[in-house]
Amino acid sequence: MPIARSRGVGRAMDLASHGAEAPVDVLIEGGRVSAIGSGLRASPGGWVVDASGRWLVPGLWDQHVHMTQWATTAARLDLSGTPDAQAVLDRVAAHLHSLATESITLVGYGYRSGGWPRPVSTADLDAVCGRRAVVLVAGDGHNGWLSSAAQRLFGVEPRDGAFDETDWFPLWAQLAALVGSPEEVTHGLDAVMTQASVKGVVGIVDMEFDDATGTWPGRFEAGLDRLRVRTSVYAEGLEGVFAAGLRTGDVLVGTGGLATMGPFKIITDGSLGTRTAHTHEPYSPSGAGDAAYPNGKQNVSRAELTELLEAATAHGLEAAVHTIGDAAAQIALDAVAASGARGSIEHAQLMTRAGIERMAGLGLRASVQPAHLLDDRDLTGAIWPGREDRCFMLRTMLDLGVQLALGSDAPVARLDPWLAMAAAVHRTADEREPWVPQEQLTAAEALGASVDGRGTVAVGDVADLALLDADPLAGETPAESAAVLRGMRVKATLVAGRLTHLDL
Repeated sequence: MPIARSRGVGRAMDLASHGAEAPVDVLIEGGRVSAIGSGLRASPGGWVVDASGRWLVPGLWDQHVHMTQWATTAARLDLSGTPDAQAVLDRVAAHLHSLATESITLVGYGYRSGGWPRPVSTADLDAVCGRRAVVLVAGDGHNGWLSSAAQRLFGVEPRDGAFDETDWFPLWAQLAALVGSPEEVTHGLDAVMTQASVKGVVGIVDMEFDDATGTWPGRFEAGLDRLRVRTSVYAEGLEGVFAAGLRTGDVLVGTGGLATMGPFKIITDGSLGTRTAHTHEPYSPSGAGDAAYPNGKQNVSRAELTELLEAATAHGLEAAVHTIGDAAAQIALDAVAASGARGSIEHAQLMTRAGIERMAGLGLRASVQPAHLLDDRDLTGAIWPGREDRCFMLRTMLDLGVQLALGSDAPVARLDPWLAMAAAVHRTADEREPWVPQEQLTAAEALGASVDGRGTVAVGDVADLALLDADPLAGETPAESAAVLRGMRVKATLVAGRLTHLDL
């Protein structure tokens, strides 16, 4: 249905000029912006939203989400902020004591063990939970702490300690199916998609470990259609995608054009939070560190990565290559150069200037999650000392010509692009001075990296839009700009001209 916003409705932002046009009307027909000007009127049967001079921007995207995991996080025991293994055990014990039945598998989420003085122990967890199945997921998603009963539930070889990286990811992918019902997942998805719309989000790139390409058409048919979705595929699913002839950008049947094939995702190393990111220099000693991997873990060799990227590229898939450590980044860039792959480096957390220059030369995007720097600041100083100035080099990336694409990695950080933008602009969330302030972005740059490459609202654009209650580029200092971004209220969100959120 056509929509005309009345005279003076909004100020269409132009992110290239860092400003806004005078108040205008915007006409939307057939899911696209058909006119921008003064005195526009809705056609018969259309409807009008008067936005009273608010700011109109392209709709926001989160370029890295694990959607099923994010959707089910709210139903899990919150383990965030626990300083050591004992604090986790105490929280688990208290929660188990409050439950009325012993038949429910307990799932907890959010601990971060990278700086703990000693590693986790299955025996310690069993002492708290007895014969109950308990699955505890690290806040960065790169390891899991399972009771013996939970290990039996998954049918894995028993071990005393955490499962991490390639041992852990297949278990994480099974978690929702093993301990939750389809109805719980659907309810969770409906809730988080609504929350995303309230934030002005119109699309996500789903990096979930399950068969997202096969799952999303059914979700759209069930009415979970508030967002555009690009679905990723991992190595295990490549043959099926090849057989289906799906290439990056192809529409998934049954989704009304809102879901498309996304990238081939591959996780080449681990994370800072589990001391598995692959780095040139070793980690600082810690009782929680694995002596067998003082420099973290390389999950995929250079040769295997090159082969996989060659195959994906030959079948029309872009690549999304997870690298957090600088050694992993070097291997990934070598493989990209050898394979001719196109796409993104995901995270790009610890980099060198030379590595960023190579990214620019290869035409790779940096798909980064700025909110992670708020969580990783203290841990970086503890286990990567002396490397802080090479973490989250957002300004350097832009200056050297690397396109930035912001995201959350939800549930690692919450799906909130305004939080991500504020973190990129200010690089602190407390009373401390900004962390490595020379790598700060401006508000316009952060917003520009959050709108899927759209610099403004223009005639002919798909009507994926967000109407903001305040000027997102206000603020004279990074602190002021970040405050504006963190406090932003979105008054309306539209996907293909359809209102998915309205609060006027």
